[in-house]
Amino acid sequence: MSLDACAVLVSKGDPDRFSSAMTAPVEARGRLLTLYAFNLEVARAPWVSPEPGINEIRLQWWADAIDEIYAGKPARAHEVVMPLAEVIRAHDLPQARFSALIEARRHDIYSERFADLDALLAYCEATSGGLMALAAAALGAPDNKVATTFGTGLGVANLIVALPSLIAAGRNPLTKEDDVETLRALAGQGRELLRTARSKRRAVPLAARPALLAGWRANGPLSAALAQPQRCLQVPWAGSEFKRRAGLMLRATTGRW
Repeated sequence: MSLDACAVLVSKGDPDRFSSAMTAPVEARGRLLTLYAFNLEVARAPWVSPEPGINEIRLQWWADAIDEIYAGKPARAHEVVMPLAEVIRAHDLPQARFSALIEARRHDIYSERFADLDALLAYCEATSGGLMALAAAALGAPDNKVATTFGTGLGVANLIVALPSLIAAGRNPLTKEDDVETLRALAGQGRELLRTARSKRRAVPLAARPALLAGWRANGPLSAALAQPQRCLQVPWAGSEFKRRAGLMLRATTGRW
């Protein structure tokens, strides 16, 4: 039942990752959906309340739950924590990735901008890059640097999509007064990360490729931000539904994430 709950959570809250997970072999889908459900829960924690202290407590709840799993304690009776403990133990996933992801999300609780572009990219690496590395490890590719790089590029793309909502909520993460300049630089870095990862496709085992399919739409927001940065600050990027479905099918069939 907990795994079913993870699938429902991801299908509603993260449809792109849900769709990519469904391209994996049936026996592997549960691993991906469990990790994506964990990510979704942690990503939402900084937004639970207008009170930062409450959101800090929620993130700490997840940090403590992860610590307990690695300490060998029984998993908390939670619909995501219980299957997550099984995936972690079955595939020897590294605790450092989970801890870094949770810690990075503390930034989302507050309204401070990132200090510089390197700090922003480090956030994308700890969150999206770390998640993709965990997904790849759960499919048989532990510590895969290509997955981390590609996931970081995806994180940049996802952040660009979220920018209008973040700005409207008073949580603009960009690093300078000139948001257009920062956005262009960020998008350029994101595109280079994708290119670097794709140039090393052969370093990703075939069994782990469904983990990287989560980034099949990353090119769109990055290209849009480079071409029309001012618009991307105001209007969330959205590709067509037809291209969305056809693009995933093509990449799943060819393996060219």
